[in-house]
Amino acid sequence: MTRVLGIDPGTTVTGWGVVESKGSGFGHVAHGCIRTSPDTPLPQRLGEIFTGLTAAIRAHRPEVVTVEEIFVSMNVQSALKLGHARGVAIVAANAQGLEVFEYTALQIKQAVVGYGRAEKSQVQAMVKMLLALPAAPPQDAADALAGALCHLQCASGVAALLARRVAS
Repeated sequence: MTRVLGIDPGTTVTGWGVVESKGSGFGHVAHGCIRTSPDTPLPQRLGEIFTGLTAAIRAHRPEVVTVEEIFVSMNVQSALKLGHARGVAIVAANAQGLEVFEYTALQIKQAVVGYGRAEKSQVQAMVKMLLALPAAPPQDAADALAGALCHLQCASGVAALLARRVAS
């Protein structure tokens, strides 16, 4: 069984979600959002994100962490702020001794929805279905859970491929 923490970084809302492999399926462990005020100075908001992610890591004990890569064609200021939040997420994971894997939004959507250009509502619906949740999680938490699911699907695919190679 592998437990993965997915993180969808943002300076106003950082989503997180923990998923574990269960046989040939997946199990939901927990999810949430770390919300900061846009009126608070950025360094303090980054500290709040670090504290919140550290608490989630300690509470749910993932084995690895996934973080979504930055989509570069956005506003430069937004990309810089998002880069700060990503950096905090990576540092929080590293501070707890966890390995970090990065996936593009396209890879995550392809793995979870089957279509790399899926809408956020489609990601939410698939996460709800795959994890048998009673309701769709908030968008940022759904994106984080999708990142964790992507990693588990990629890891199981690689394991299956290696098992076939060994058997050949």
